[in-house]
Amino acid sequence: MSVAEGDQAPDFTLPATGGRTVSRAGYKGRPFILYFYPKADTPGCTKEACAFQEALPALGGIGIDVIGVSKDKMPALEKFAAKYNLAFPLASDESGAVVEAFGAWVEKSMYGRKYMGIDRSTFLVGADGRIAKAWRGVKVPGHAKAVMNAAAALQKA
Repeated sequence: MSVAEGDQAPDFTLPATGGRTVSRAGYKGRPFILYFYPKADTPGCTKEACAFQEALPALGGIGIDVIGVSKDKMPALEKFAAKYNLAFPLASDESGAVVEAFGAWVEKSMYGRKYMGIDRSTFLVGADGRIAKAWRGVKVPGHAKAVMNAAAALQKA
């Protein structure tokens, strides 16, 4: 299953860092960024999380929250969040149901070996609960800034 721009964002409720729970219903009427990353505390995922952390004040200034999602267990996410002082919630989707609902669980290939894994993907969900913008196969450099610019444009529209 996959979602496209204009689709209603799939429902989700996940445990998150700092003893929080994040859900689509909890953001009803408010736009938010939901990004999927392969594994906490790996080089690319760390750069991406830190870039979103740096963008957080500007995003907060336009009323947009950030949620990071991986299949990592909560202890690994708590350690990752603490190590890099990440203020936004990192959510654990151990079952992979939310990752699959957003179409971020894909076949990958490394050194000729095929396996299933998380496609680095980001979704900007509008206040109406619909996918306003989707980025798939994300390359980390400059991505958080591109998302921030799209979020700012959404808020002005």
